[in-house]
Amino acid sequence: MALSLPDLPYAKDALEPYVSAKTLEFHHDKHHNAYVQNANKMLEGTDLANADLETIVKKTYGDQSKTGLFNNAAQVWNHTFLWNSMKPNGGGMPTGEIAGMIERDFGNYQKFVEEFKNAGATQFGSGWAWLVLKDGKLQVTKTPNADTPIAHGEKPLLTVDVWEHAYYLDYQNRRPDYLTTFVEKLINWDFVNQNLKK
Repeated sequence: MALSLPDLPYAKDALEPYVSAKTLEFHHDKHHNAYVQNANKMLEGTDLANADLETIVKKTYGDQSKTGLFNNAAQVWNHTFLWNSMKPNGGGMPTGEIAGMIERDFGNYQKFVEEFKNAGATQFGSGWAWLVLKDGKLQVTKTPNADTPIAHGEKPLLTVDVWEHAYYLDYQNRRPDYLTTFVEKLINWDFVNQNLKK
């Protein structure tokens, strides 16, 4: 069961002007696709060749001999999750169950926004900022490179990609501006609420 590149859940220009069609073209068609191709090559003939993506990520985490496979498989997982974390006309105040949980665990929405943007801005080099559920409580975390909460027993609800290829064509070195735009214009709160129910 080879891994495949999932389609974007919207048209390439659907997130403009906040994320350009050019960025999505490179990010999805080139970067994400390369992780899929690389992971498939590394999976050939192994005992994980028929495993699902989440199993591959969890089973290869921390295994020095499988670092390359982990990095590529985890990036396939992270990017698939990322596309769904965004939507046209997204962002702004959360609705549904997550709204109450953010109030409960962060005090208010603004405090969550500060923590989430700060995690993204202070992730040195490449990586990700996340909203996760851990031990029944919401937390903001960050991971370097390909690392992912599913390798650590946390339930991811939302992510933002802070690898430069995610924003450089549109924002150059202005990562904080990209993070502000992500929060205000792109977050898919419906997806976050779906993840809570899973």
